[in-house]
Amino acid sequence: MKINLIALFAGLLFGLGLGFSQMIDRDRVLGFLDITGVWDPTLLFVLGGAVAVTVIAFRFVLRRPYPILTDKFYLPTKKDIDLPLVVGSAIFGVGWGIAGYCPGPGITALVLGIWNPVLFIVALIAGSLTYKWYSTRPSHKPSSTPPELPQSQ
Repeated sequence: MKINLIALFAGLLFGLGLGFSQMIDRDRVLGFLDITGVWDPTLLFVLGGAVAVTVIAFRFVLRRPYPILTDKFYLPTKKDIDLPLVVGSAIFGVGWGIAGYCPGPGITALVLGIWNPVLFIVALIAGSLTYKWYSTRPSHKPSSTPPELPQSQ
């Protein structure tokens, strides 16, 4: 229960920050992505602030032997760049550029009472379920290595 309350608090704080910085305004985000038009650098400052806080905070957090509410840190171990990472990043970027939302701001923007974030969330859920279905099919191999070509004799 304690972990869930802290997660709820963190999510509310994150959503409040997104709202306060106006990152739930898709026009603000699309203005940042429009480098040939009227460019809006607001997102750059928000990202810069997030990176600065992370760089400072992680130096202290990762010195601890274990997190406060669990028994170990769960840090990524995979360091290679593979095809699924590149394709997934490209799909994410195209979707972000079309919709002006990524998951956090899209969920937070639901409070605005407009249809754009609702349509985004529906598409996000559909895409997630499609990936889940695709990746769990018996014929699907999770490896990112290309299939071997038949050898001629």
